[in-house]
Amino acid sequence: MTLAIGIDIGGTFTDFVLEQSSQDGVRRHTLKLPTTPAEPDRAVLEGVRLLLASAGAEMGDISRLVHGTTLATNALIERRGARTAFLTTAGFRDVLVTGNESRAAQYELFYRKPSPLVPRRWRLPVGGRMGARGQELAKLDEAAVIAHAADMRAGGIESIAVGYLHAYAAPAHELRTREILADLLPDVPISLSCEVSPEIREYERFCTTVANAYVRPVLASYLARLRDGLRSEGMRVPLLLMLSSGGLATVETAMRFPVRLLESGPAGGAVFASHIARQLGIDRALAFDMGGTTAKLCLLDDGEPRRDSVFEVDRSYRFAKGSGMPVRVPVIELVEIGAGGGSIARVDSTGRLRVGPESAGAEPGPACFGRGGTQPTVTDANLALGRLDPTRFSGGRMHLDAEASFAALRGLSDAAPVRNAGAMIEVVEAAMATAARVHAAERGAGLEDRVLIAFGGGAPLHAVRLAALLGVRRVVVPPEAGVGSALGFLWATPSFEAVRGFPRRLEQLDGQELAAALDALTEQAMRIVAPALPPATSCIVRRTAQLRYRGQGQDVTVSLSDDAWEAADIADRFVAAYRALYGAPIPGVGIDMIAVSVTVSAPPAPSDPAVENADAHHPRPAMERPVWSADAPLPTNWSVFDRARLGTGACLTAPLLVLESGTTTAVPAGWTVCVDGRGMMIIERDAASAVLTASAA
Repeated sequence: MTLAIGIDIGGTFTDFVLEQSSQDGVRRHTLKLPTTPAEPDRAVLEGVRLLLASAGAEMGDISRLVHGTTLATNALIERRGARTAFLTTAGFRDVLVTGNESRAAQYELFYRKPSPLVPRRWRLPVGGRMGARGQELAKLDEAAVIAHAADMRAGGIESIAVGYLHAYAAPAHELRTREILADLLPDVPISLSCEVSPEIREYERFCTTVANAYVRPVLASYLARLRDGLRSEGMRVPLLLMLSSGGLATVETAMRFPVRLLESGPAGGAVFASHIARQLGIDRALAFDMGGTTAKLCLLDDGEPRRDSVFEVDRSYRFAKGSGMPVRVPVIELVEIGAGGGSIARVDSTGRLRVGPESAGAEPGPACFGRGGTQPTVTDANLALGRLDPTRFSGGRMHLDAEASFAALRGLSDAAPVRNAGAMIEVVEAAMATAARVHAAERGAGLEDRVLIAFGGGAPLHAVRLAALLGVRRVVVPPEAGVGSALGFLWATPSFEAVRGFPRRLEQLDGQELAAALDALTEQAMRIVAPALPPATSCIVRRTAQLRYRGQGQDVTVSLSDDAWEAADIADRFVAAYRALYGAPIPGVGIDMIAVSVTVSAPPAPSDPAVENADAHHPRPAMERPVWSADAPLPTNWSVFDRARLGTGACLTAPLLVLESGTTTAVPAGWTVCVDGRGMMIIERDAASAVLTASAA
């Protein structure tokens, strides 16, 4: 028997899944505990102990433990990282502010970009210059590095980022800078751009390196405490971390490159949704994950999430591209907004109701948690509307205080608390719908023909109404949806992408030089992946290159063959990829190679066999409950079902609530719910309701 545990730390709750696999099948135990922000490892260790006790196992029985967290993202967004200094080429200290020519709102007078993580006082210039072809144009000013070290020691600097011009092509100056600083400041971690993000475009490279340095002490300290705590209690297997790319790496790699964990939790959710989509044969899906602090949306095509090499953190202007801080690491494409169960509502100076991005988090939490919170949150609104059972929240481990929710909602406006609650729900669902449309439009994708896959503690509460706003006609709520990201961790495989800048004119490409670069990247990725692999596991190696037409600013990623890297073959692959994206190639224009990368990963887990559905039947509800709708002055009675009692073939007529330990699914009138042979709840819009909605639109 094997015993695997997945752990996802969110801003409000920490989710756990324990999976026992044997010849008799698979058994799962799930758990939600409030996150302990000051010491996140405390909640993790407590949850692991509780899970093991429920399974009758011990720490030494664990065969695999995978962890993901939003701690790095939260530290960036909330500006709670380390006191960081940035050493850069003289004359370029303000690149972090000037950025590039992109602007989210061309004609918005009050538009402001996110402020840099390092103030100008600690953006320190260093003389010396390397050229784009790797040649040394001016020697490194080592005296300046030594002087800056003394200044940083006196200023209490906790982490250092180093980013010089063209270090992707010639890292010698950055490596020498680290040698000097390591002698003078041995206890201060140093992040080099040639290791964190060795690619062209200094603004993205500098931002990524600074972000890595900014969160590194926080994440490294936490991960070291967690690793040591698990070992002291008897765990013998390596602690694995979910990366933003959807792959897994060891805790040592995560401590060195914490910037690769920025989308760690959401990536686990995308892996979970991808697995569900493949099981059900869904080609086009929209994954919807809503927790206590944020909501995440991800497009899936052919059962796979879209991936990219750059994303933006903390978009400041209407979710628009260009309004956030760019981070250049392999990542699953998704949009994340401050709309979760703990998101706080307020009325701004213009009299408009706003919800989020500020969150009550786990401490003090929503008012109904009874921990000192007094401001109205989305969870308070759902409780006031009757959508939540106050005695069964978090599997019955927490009892919610409805009176505290009403008191918080009364402070929002003069309207009745339930009217305030309904308005809050409308605002937060409209924000999520807007974010989904913007995300899809930026990628030239439609939404109406997709299936919405909902998971996380809050998503099933809002999924059906969100689907209606987006014109989506089918929603899937999988089993254990409340801890979907943690379960996705267990379905992920060890993987790492190594990348380096490789600027070359394709017609002048040296095949042997390219082969040597790819071999070096393969060795680098293999060193990182190997400790995370199960014994006797063969690896899959995928080689890619980023190319563009000469003079263009955007590049296209193409796969390379396994053994032959000729310029003509690469050009053909680029033209085919360019045609697929933009409709037609550009004849007569040269092609430039920008970067190359190698991804080493374990083989994917096999899909579960198909399950036949049983005959339909119509179970009776456990009870009825009055529920207010956002657009109705009086409540209506909704049927309440216990998901654990819904067998295969159960068909339910809305309006209804389905309760389970990790979440609640709310289905308004006009939709039907059926449970398939895998235990998936398939929620579909009634034909009559669809006609009425279309005519109203």
